Amino acid sequence: MKLAAIDIGSNAVRLLISEVVEQAEENPDFIKTVLVRVPLRLGFDVFERGSISGKKAEQLVKTMQAYKLLLDVYGVRHLKACATSAMRDAANTQEVLQRIKTESGITVRVISGEEEATLIYENHIADYMDAAESYLYIDVGGGSTELTFFSDGKLVFKKSFNIGTIRLLKDQVSADNWEEMKTYIRQKIKGHHHVTAIGSGGNINKIFNLSKRKEGKPIDLELLKQYYKELSELSISERMQRFRMREDRADVIVPALQIYINAMRWADAENMFVPKIGLADGLIHTLYEEAIAKKAVAK
Repeated sequence: MKLAAIDIGSNAVRLLISEVVEQAEENPDFIKTVLVRVPLRLGFDVFERGSISGKKAEQLVKTMQAYKLLLDVYGVRHLKACATSAMRDAANTQEVLQRIKTESGITVRVISGEEEATLIYENHIADYMDAAESYLYIDVGGGSTELTFFSDGKLVFKKSFNIGTIRLLKDQVSADNWEEMKTYIRQKIKGHHHVTAIGSGGNINKIFNLSKRKEGKPIDLELLKQYYKELSELSISERMQRFRMREDRADVIVPALQIYINAMRWADAENMFVPKIGLADGLIHTLYEEAIAKKAVAK
């Protein structure tokens, strides 16, 4: 079964196509066959001017048309397309979504921050970890950060905050925003035992790759602080050259580290696992469950 997800984020638009291999009496394997990322950076328009510019809208429509062609070539019949923080805030969202539908045939749904956190949790990464531990998912995007916390195998909270890398670059995050996140984390985690973080997002994936850690091994808070200090002292062009980063990664990686570090500090988490999952992966898992449910009804 081939499944696809499109994630229209504040920094980039991603297409993920996965092949699901079902196995008797075992969990299915989700094999990523295509992952395409276009850094449209819608958040730079929205968080500064309140709407998506004509130029960005045109680029977005063309991106979706290209993705539709890829879906046709790969023979994908099951698709979920969602938009997050930038499209939640844009004044002209409905107009842009209608253009996408008319010119590409793809229906896009704007999801809330809480639903975004739920979809990321759908990856069930913690199911494969110690059930007696407490885990805090931290998903950092361009426009928002989604936090999901569970302890002893039970969901405790899921919460979205309008603190993201592009908002930070545009000075759209206030001291009150930070205080709200800090207070919320500390109050909700109080009384729970040792917390381990689970990080998702392109920036933490890049840091994990730079760290040379083996797959499945955590990175610690002190290492994140070291990278934050080192990268903060470099210009964007120096980051690009020294760490082989694209420009659209080099400018957001420092504010991303700031968010991860703060969330971990406030949760008293010393280590973070980086399983390289995100919203698109959660959409794929949800789509699979829906497809299975439809099959069961059809029988």
